[in-house]
Amino acid sequence: MNAFTSSPLSSRAAALYCGFIRLVDRLQPLLALGLRLYVARVFLLSGLTKIRDWSVTLALFENEYHVPVLSPSVAAALGTATELSMPALLALGLGTRFAAAVLFTFNVVAVVSYPDLPDIAVKDHILWD
Repeated sequence: MNAFTSSPLSSRAAALYCGFIRLVDRLQPLLALGLRLYVARVFLLSGLTKIRDWSVTLALFENEYHVPVLSPSVAAALGTATELSMPALLALGLGTRFAAAVLFTFNVVAVVSYPDLPDIAVKDHILWD
Protein backbone atom coordinates (compact mmCIF):
# COMPACT_ATOMS: atom_id res chain seq x y z
CA MET A 1 0.00 0.00 0.00
CA ASN A 2 1.25 3.48 -0.87
CA ALA A 3 2.26 5.63 2.11
CA PHE A 4 0.71 8.69 0.50
CA THR A 5 -2.81 7.42 0.02
CA SER A 6 -5.30 9.51 1.87
CA SER A 7 -7.94 8.22 4.19
CA PRO A 8 -11.57 9.29 3.84
CA LEU A 9 -11.21 11.26 7.09
CA SER A 10 -8.26 13.33 5.85
CA SER A 11 -10.01 13.94 2.51
CA ARG A 12 -13.09 15.17 4.37
CA ALA A 13 -10.96 17.42 6.60
CA ALA A 14 -9.18 18.87 3.58
CA ALA A 15 -12.51 19.53 1.84
CA LEU A 16 -13.88 21.29 4.95
CA TYR A 17 -10.72 23.36 5.26
CA CYS A 18 -10.86 24.41 1.59
CA GLY A 19 -14.53 25.32 1.95
CA PHE A 20 -13.78 27.41 5.01
CA ILE A 21 -10.95 29.22 3.23
CA ARG A 22 -13.23 30.01 0.27
CA LEU A 23 -15.85 31.41 2.66
CA VAL A 24 -13.28 33.58 4.43
CA ASP A 25 -12.01 34.85 1.06
CA ARG A 26 -15.54 35.84 0.07
CA LEU A 27 -16.21 37.59 3.38
CA GLN A 28 -12.86 39.42 3.52
CA PRO A 29 -14.11 42.57 1.72
CA LEU A 30 -17.05 42.85 4.14
CA LEU A 31 -14.76 42.42 7.13
CA ALA A 32 -12.38 45.08 5.79
CA LEU A 33 -15.31 47.46 5.23
CA GLY A 34 -16.63 46.83 8.74
CA LEU A 35 -13.25 47.57 10.30
CA ARG A 36 -12.75 50.71 8.19
CA LEU A 37 -16.21 51.98 9.17
CA TYR A 38 -15.53 51.28 12.86
CA VAL A 39 -12.25 53.24 12.87
CA ALA A 40 -13.77 56.02 10.75
CA ARG A 41 -16.68 56.37 13.18
CA VAL A 42 -14.39 56.84 16.20
CA PHE A 43 -12.39 59.63 14.59
CA LEU A 44 -15.40 61.28 12.91
CA LEU A 45 -17.32 61.50 16.19
CA SER A 46 -14.27 63.08 17.84
CA GLY A 47 -14.03 65.64 15.03
CA LEU A 48 -17.72 66.44 15.26
CA THR A 49 -17.33 66.98 19.01
CA LYS A 50 -14.54 69.47 18.31
CA ILE A 51 -16.58 71.56 15.85
CA ARG A 52 -19.66 71.51 18.06
CA ASP A 53 -18.10 74.13 20.32
CA TRP A 54 -15.02 75.69 18.79
CA SER A 55 -14.24 77.90 21.80
CA VAL A 56 -14.00 74.84 24.05
CA THR A 57 -11.78 73.11 21.48
CA LEU A 58 -9.45 76.12 21.37
CA ALA A 59 -9.37 76.26 25.18
CA LEU A 60 -8.43 72.57 25.32
CA PHE A 61 -5.62 73.04 22.83
CA GLU A 62 -4.36 76.11 24.72
CA ASN A 63 -4.52 74.61 28.23
CA GLU A 64 -4.54 70.80 28.04
CA TYR A 65 -3.05 69.55 24.79
CA HIS A 66 0.47 70.74 24.22
CA VAL A 67 1.20 69.93 20.60
CA PRO A 68 4.88 70.42 19.85
CA VAL A 69 5.88 73.07 17.29
CA LEU A 70 2.33 74.24 16.40
CA SER A 71 0.37 77.07 17.95
CA PRO A 72 -2.82 75.97 19.74
CA SER A 73 -5.14 77.46 17.11
CA VAL A 74 -3.27 75.82 14.21
CA ALA A 75 -3.11 72.50 16.07
CA ALA A 76 -6.86 72.67 16.77
CA ALA A 77 -7.67 73.41 13.14
CA LEU A 78 -5.37 70.70 11.78
CA GLY A 79 -6.55 68.15 14.33
CA THR A 80 -10.19 68.82 13.58
CA ALA A 81 -9.61 68.77 9.82
CA THR A 82 -7.79 65.44 10.17
CA GLU A 83 -10.57 63.91 12.26
CA LEU A 84 -13.19 65.03 9.76
CA SER A 85 -11.45 64.28 6.45
CA MET A 86 -9.50 61.05 6.99
CA PRO A 87 -12.52 59.04 8.20
CA ALA A 88 -14.33 59.94 4.98
CA LEU A 89 -11.46 58.47 2.97
CA LEU A 90 -11.46 55.34 5.10
CA ALA A 91 -15.21 54.87 4.84
CA LEU A 92 -15.17 55.31 1.07
CA GLY A 93 -12.13 53.09 0.63
CA LEU A 94 -10.15 55.84 -1.09
CA GLY A 95 -6.51 56.21 -0.16
CA THR A 96 -7.01 53.94 2.82
CA ARG A 97 -3.31 53.37 3.48
CA PHE A 98 -2.64 57.09 3.34
CA ALA A 99 -5.62 57.84 5.62
CA ALA A 100 -4.59 55.11 8.05
CA ALA A 101 -1.02 56.42 8.16
CA VAL A 102 -2.25 59.98 8.83
CA LEU A 103 -4.58 58.78 11.60
CA PHE A 104 -1.78 56.64 13.08
CA THR A 105 0.53 59.68 13.19
CA PHE A 106 -2.31 61.80 14.56
CA ASN A 107 -2.84 59.28 17.35
CA VAL A 108 0.86 59.21 18.25
CA VAL A 109 0.92 63.02 18.42
CA ALA A 110 -2.19 62.92 20.63
CA VAL A 111 -0.48 60.62 23.14
CA VAL A 112 2.74 62.66 23.14
CA SER A 113 0.92 66.00 23.39
CA TYR A 114 -1.21 65.15 26.39
CA PRO A 115 1.10 64.28 29.29
CA ASP A 116 -1.76 63.98 31.81
CA LEU A 117 -3.40 61.19 29.82
CA PRO A 118 -4.58 58.53 32.30
CA ASP A 119 -3.09 55.05 32.00
CA ILE A 120 -6.36 53.55 30.76
CA ALA A 121 -6.53 56.11 27.96
CA VAL A 122 -2.93 55.35 26.99
CA LYS A 123 -3.95 51.70 26.65
CA ASP A 124 -6.75 52.77 24.29
CA HIS A 125 -4.34 54.80 22.19
CA ILE A 126 -1.85 51.94 22.06
CA LEU A 127 -4.70 49.70 20.91
CA TRP A 128 -5.39 52.15 18.05
CA ASP A 129 -1.71 52.31 17.11
